[in-house]
Amino acid sequence: MKRNGEWLEIMIPTDWANQTVFHTLTTHLGVSKATIQKWNQVSAIIKNNERADVNHKVHEGDTLSLHLFKAEDYGVIPEKRTLSILYEDEHLLILDKPYGIDTHPNQENQKGTLANIVAYHFQSSGQHTRVRHIHRLDKDTSGAIIFAKHDLAHSLLDQSLQARKIKRTYLALIEGEIVPPQGKINKAIGRDRHHATRRRVSPKGQNAITHYSVVEYNTKTNLSTVSLQLETGRTHQIRVHLSSIGHPLAGDLLYGGKKKIIKRQALHSARISFIHPISHEQITVEAPLPEDMATIM
Repeated sequence: MKRNGEWLEIMIPTDWANQTVFHTLTTHLGVSKATIQKWNQVSAIIKNNERADVNHKVHEGDTLSLHLFKAEDYGVIPEKRTLSILYEDEHLLILDKPYGIDTHPNQENQKGTLANIVAYHFQSSGQHTRVRHIHRLDKDTSGAIIFAKHDLAHSLLDQSLQARKIKRTYLALIEGEIVPPQGKINKAIGRDRHHATRRRVSPKGQNAITHYSVVEYNTKTNLSTVSLQLETGRTHQIRVHLSSIGHPLAGDLLYGGKKKIIKRQALHSARISFIHPISHEQITVEAPLPEDMATIM
């Protein structure tokens, strides 16, 4: 696969030959049916320089082209602010999100979010692409977060996330000492009927699994540094799970943490690892601890 202007070109190899365009896109590239339908409606699939019929077959040596890099509206208002970029290519962007900022707007024309700053980065670097976040981090959670630059990357990364192929490792400061020092929290999470933004453990909620491992316990502060990995990505999952076993995040007032030692929930997305959706290379990035957590640790 290679980029040619606004198009991504795919040369059909022998083992892809004599299959329909639709089968090629779904099976070999992993494109969703909804995305193919969207592309088909706007003539974004070309075979050998002519609009492709998705039901026609491809042959060895054919060139299948996808209109991925067309100019798009950013979707949010660009806003100038410095970004900490961990990885970037023409398909995706991984940032180190600071705490105290929302991932994306929650209402029309809202500013002050990470998405607004990403839009400015695209604008200032001549990239006319919509801002597409693959996952989100809470306002006061810091660390690594992924954005896609076009429909194909968005579709494939979203599928990887749902299939648990994007490995996200968090570091947290929690209250007390967890026993045993390694384990799995498997508790469904649902909305709290008595609080608009709060979640709670609920047997009627969505399945949620968090793995934890204690890195260090500080007897003086009665705080543990814990490494966590998510099997699922429910809203406030780590915060709810740790609170449910009596070890809330330091500073997490919403879920029972104390604010004395830190002014926000002490949670950081430290590491992301996955297979690149286009190049199929292993991508691993690490976001350094922010100063407030590093000082306490």
